[in-house]
Amino acid sequence: MAVAHRIYAQSLFDAAKGQDRLQAVREEFGDFAEAVRSSDELRALLRSPEIEARVKRDALDAVLSEGDELVRNFVRLIAEKNRIGELEEIHEEFERICAAEERVLQLTLTTAVEISVADADEIARRIEEASGRPVSIARETDPSLIGGLVLQADSQRVDASVRGRLNQLRQELVTKT
Repeated sequence: MAVAHRIYAQSLFDAAKGQDRLQAVREEFGDFAEAVRSSDELRALLRSPEIEARVKRDALDAVLSEGDELVRNFVRLIAEKNRIGELEEIHEEFERICAAEERVLQLTLTTAVEISVADADEIARRIEEASGRPVSIARETDPSLIGGLVLQADSQRVDASVRGRLNQLRQELVTKT
């Protein structure tokens, strides 16, 4: 994550928290970032160096005219600083800062095949009970795991996959010979 993304995200976080509007700003900024993420046209408009800053600002003003003033001003600011093309990355950093504030444990659950939402929720519930912290799980699939699962939280990794166990056995065999 670029330092600039962290600085902008932290600034928005501090302003929203200082005005006691963190949840409202988080929701609206999230909705706007999702709109950019899901619209190829909007993303292309914001990231194109060929489109004048004034045109981008006018488009943003039209999209955010009814929105929260803090979010609108923040988006205008990053547009003026030629950082609007990095909005998605800034939003990701903003979400990380919010999660850290809430002490949410961010996990990535990787399985060989897609698991149900109910199964992922059950895993999250058990981790919440064990850790005493709220948990947010992102699900991924990796068929090379063969079976089992891998849980990743920051730099900590728990590998309970078949591939992981096979690799461990292979290492044991190599070191014993």
